[in-house]
Amino acid sequence: MARDYYEVLGVGRDADEAAVKKAFRRLARELHPDVNAHDPEAEEKFKEAAEAYEVLSDPDRRQLYDAYGHEGLKTGGYAPNFGDFGSISDLFSAFFGAGGFDAAFGGTRMRGGAVQGGDVALAVAISLADASRGTSVEVTYDATALCETCHGNGAEPGTPIVTCDKCRGAGQIQAVQRTRFGQMVRTALCDKCGGDGRIAETPCHTCDGRGMTVAQRRVKVDIPAGIEDGQRMRVTGRGHAGERGGPAGDLYVVVRVTEDERFIRDREDLVTVVDVPAPLAALGTKIMVPTLDGDVPLDVPAGTQPGETIVMNGRGMPPLGRGRTGDLRVVINVVIPRRLSRKQRDLLQQFSESLTDDNLREDEGMIAKLKRALAG
Repeated sequence: MARDYYEVLGVGRDADEAAVKKAFRRLARELHPDVNAHDPEAEEKFKEAAEAYEVLSDPDRRQLYDAYGHEGLKTGGYAPNFGDFGSISDLFSAFFGAGGFDAAFGGTRMRGGAVQGGDVALAVAISLADASRGTSVEVTYDATALCETCHGNGAEPGTPIVTCDKCRGAGQIQAVQRTRFGQMVRTALCDKCGGDGRIAETPCHTCDGRGMTVAQRRVKVDIPAGIEDGQRMRVTGRGHAGERGGPAGDLYVVVRVTEDERFIRDREDLVTVVDVPAPLAALGTKIMVPTLDGDVPLDVPAGTQPGETIVMNGRGMPPLGRGRTGDLRVVINVVIPRRLSRKQRDLLQQFSESLTDDNLREDEGMIAKLKRALAG
């Protein structure tokens, strides 16, 4: 039994034309043979998605399907027919154009049939300290490369390259599909020569005539100081190799900056919290504060209140590009002692009895306190 077309594309019944198109392209990308080479059902899945797209992207067919389902389409004369296409390459080309098979999935068709290689994306994780100083990482990944045996032409060394007998050198084939609107002629890249118009008489034994092999690459990537989590870097020309003389794609490295439990990052600023016992906050003291360069001393003025912030200039993150280095904002968490001994309780009792209104008077009003608390 045929699946529901909305279920196939993963969209709701109220999805507009743009949403249907976006869903189809997403599925097509997942079923691309370069991405999903190990799924033997990729071609059938793409045909199913293509059938769903053909119906839901056509207002008349969609209205008929919504009203009467698959049987209504059959009664109306619609019958999907992808059997005339020789391969999944033809199917992709039929929907994305003669050059769109590559352009839709990261490659770009150039003049003379050249195809730019697809891009490669991967992620690396670095610490906050590395992000503050800048660092270098070595990434390893798989990418297509020109076959070293045939140097990319697909032919066994010493054997000729001849005109493709399927497309007769045109690089394209045409398929006719009958619909209730009449006959539809689709032009697709020739699946035998891949649109080149020529084929190797004896395919290369290393790459089976494709001209490409998959190779592992190692690339050193320099990450600049000040980079933020989620930013990506582009390394030109280190993606998949181009075809028929086309340039290679690019490598995109997404940088993930791991959290440091000591700090919260606020763009170039860093925020940390330091505990100070209440008596020391009242008397004033010197504490050690964590920074990205190690612990450093900080003077806490006498009478420091809970939640007050002391700014250490230039102890934050460097800017990514122009600008000033951020600050380290030290939030003072005044700790109230617990589990007191009898002697400590007596001392605190004597101390509390000695307090005057002048000791407890605030320089900040209640409204200002509330605003500061809410802002924090």
